[in-house]
Amino acid sequence: MKIALGSDHGGFEYKNAVKTYLINKKYDVIDVGTSSKESCHYPIYAKEVGKLVSSKEADFGILICTTGEGVCIVANKVKGVRCGIGYNDDVSIMMRKHNDANVIAFGQAHMALDDVLRRIDLFLNTDFEGGRHQIRVDMFEEN
Repeated sequence: MKIALGSDHGGFEYKNAVKTYLINKKYDVIDVGTSSKESCHYPIYAKEVGKLVSSKEADFGILICTTGEGVCIVANKVKGVRCGIGYNDDVSIMMRKHNDANVIAFGQAHMALDDVLRRIDLFLNTDFEGGRHQIRVDMFEEN
């Protein structure tokens, strides 16, 4: 499974920890940056993760900034991306089960790393239920 991973400077430390964690679990990780704690623009990285997921070059995406909000908003601007913030375990599961989310976002300043890693596992190991939920997901793309 390929995972696109990106962050800005506010999520840089967690991004590196998440990357190591995923590689140790044998995931193929596409790290789109950033590559330092130097101030940068989160839309660059959120768009890139979104494009990789939307084009199916990556199966899922993970984004990290200070709050998770900015990267989530930007990722959802990419057609075909369904991103939510994994602010607790239940939400990290339900965004997959009911919304077929393909990107999850986190806020480094507001979440413990252990929680983020657990929620990544929950997200990646939960299947979309389809059925009545597929009808709703299809509505996301309607104009």
